[in-house]
Amino acid sequence: MGIKYLAKLVKYIKEVYKIERGISKLRDKRRKPIYSTGEVILPVLFGFMIRIQSFNELNNRIKSNDFRRLVSRKTKIPLIDTIRDTLKGINVQGLDDINVGIIKKSVENKVFRKGTIEGYKVAAIDGTKIFGSNKKSCEECIVTVKGEKKHYSHSAVFISTVGKKPRLVLDFELYKAGVDSSKKAEGELTVAKRLLEKVTNEHKNLIDIVVYDALACNSVWINHCYKCNVIAVVQVKKNNVKSIKRIKIETNKEDKKENWYDKNRALEIKAYEKSFYMDNVDRPLRYVKFTKKKNDKEYSKVLLITTSFEIPLKVLYKIISARWDIENSVFNNLKTYSALDRCFVHNINAIEAISYLMIIASNLMQLFINRRLKSFIKSQKEVIRLIIKELYLLRENKELIFNTT
Repeated sequence: MGIKYLAKLVKYIKEVYKIERGISKLRDKRRKPIYSTGEVILPVLFGFMIRIQSFNELNNRIKSNDFRRLVSRKTKIPLIDTIRDTLKGINVQGLDDINVGIIKKSVENKVFRKGTIEGYKVAAIDGTKIFGSNKKSCEECIVTVKGEKKHYSHSAVFISTVGKKPRLVLDFELYKAGVDSSKKAEGELTVAKRLLEKVTNEHKNLIDIVVYDALACNSVWINHCYKCNVIAVVQVKKNNVKSIKRIKIETNKEDKKENWYDKNRALEIKAYEKSFYMDNVDRPLRYVKFTKKKNDKEYSKVLLITTSFEIPLKVLYKIISARWDIENSVFNNLKTYSALDRCFVHNINAIEAISYLMIIASNLMQLFINRRLKSFIKSQKEVIRLIIKELYLLRENKELIFNTT
């Protein structure tokens, strides 16, 4: 007999991360409901764990009794109309609490004991559009016009650990229409500030370094990172800040501080650095330039500023390179496997609830594959395929039944 991935997964999330307890505490605004909130949410959460792409697919799986063995014989699993109504009125804070609990338990289990990059616990922040539709819309929508067609979507900012796996999504924050600026740079930065403050308050000392793209290369973000007691690493591109323009020119005249060869990317790296003061920031900052040369032909450079003067240049290079993990790994995982960019229900409360359920499902699967399976590790796609296969073959087992009442 091979490894029973489904049984291992269910026992892992029940025993280690107490998912039953979290789901049973959920509440919503329905009056005299036939199903408890937990009974409604369980198939949605498990659906996202096996990477459903739509609620039609989830409804078909429910009708086919795919989740029948995960609940007691007396428990009925609701269909999609009940699920939609519940998500529109669910208390989202309960889902937030579940994800906070998962992160705290991960810290307790020493998932981040050695850091994520060279001993540092590094997180990246980035924004993306979610729940897009050409037909459905609401007052909170961002409207994009292409020719005569209108596209409706929502915008959110995510924060995730980057570097060593598992890469966990710590939290997210939705753009609030009428509150946050309609300009992309100002709006996203305001949302990112709220998110970082929330996460650093909920998880004390979890994040050492937060890395962000050139959108945050300004005094507002740098001062906010000081306030939240985290080291800022920010990419620099075209910038109108006078102090940035000056330090670029000055650093170009400096000799290199270090050089090395990046074997993984086959690049020759040269590093330059200089301290400077940014307008409206009281403390000195560190400006770093990395030049990258490949095969004596291709040449590029990466510029950054940071509030730390202690981080070695080679580590800073790894950190700024790992910033892409949030796009290449985290966003790709959520959009490709969980359909984050598709419109499941167009209601602002439901959108927030579904986003949390996707994050919870993704985090649990990342922890299961990278922490529980260990030497038996397979690709995420292969593990999910085997779990779906085992759903059809599963026999009744009290240890695998979820009590969500």
